[in-house]
Amino acid sequence: MLEGVAKSKPVRPGRIYGAPGDGMSGHISLLTALAFIALWLLVTEMGWIKPLFLPSPLAVWDKFVIALTEGVSNSTLAQHTLASLGRVLGAFLLALVTAVPVGILMGVNRVVRGLFDPIIEFYRPLPPLAYLPLIIIWLGIGEFPKVFLIYLAIFAPMAIAARAGVRSVSTEQIHAAYAMGATRAQVIGHVILKAALPEIFTGMRIGIGVGWTTLVAAEMVAAHRGLGFMVLNAAEYLASDTVIMGIVVIGVFAFAFDLMIRYLEKALIPWKGKV
Repeated sequence: MLEGVAKSKPVRPGRIYGAPGDGMSGHISLLTALAFIALWLLVTEMGWIKPLFLPSPLAVWDKFVIALTEGVSNSTLAQHTLASLGRVLGAFLLALVTAVPVGILMGVNRVVRGLFDPIIEFYRPLPPLAYLPLIIIWLGIGEFPKVFLIYLAIFAPMAIAARAGVRSVSTEQIHAAYAMGATRAQVIGHVILKAALPEIFTGMRIGIGVGWTTLVAAEMVAAHRGLGFMVLNAAEYLASDTVIMGIVVIGVFAFAFDLMIRYLEKALIPWKGKV
């Protein structure tokens, strides 16, 4: 009997001690989504809510098909999507190559921290609509102000996350690297940066979400295409089915990008949560 126990595979600690959050939840999320759609269909088909306020899922689906084929708000859904993707991804990539280095420098250099910290902390809590008029006054109503507004919204959380990642590195690791003869640049590149990667990816996830949140505000600035513009234009004509369809499309793309960043995080940081 003891021999059989000795040959059995070790049991994960979470299985015995009940680690919080252990286990898969995808099937629960799927069932929740299906239950929500079923409730939505029931409420609308029974006529408990007027279609003006909440159209049925079938009406939203029909509007989705029309948007794909014939188009809404003077463009097809593909054209609206490509316009919005270009703005959000452009702002996200620009923030990635600027906010992450700034955040790392804020964590390792007190001068840089003193320069950027008050600026970031001042405008970070402000809603984008608050400084949208100022951006229009400064930069006009072209394409760049839209991207710049989304960029500002993404920059702050990514820079703060990178700084927090740098500050979370244990002093023992840094001292051990110096004791082994590492230079300052090597310590930053091989110790601090790698230890900060989990926080940086968290900032990327928050940033891309904030970017999609800011999209509607950005496309208020004399836009002719875009998912946010489509939603705003439909709201003016009380086209609830188009509004909900646009919201669903934006949510699907935001969720897809979040899943993609999660996948990259697992692939590039396999040691996360294990050390």
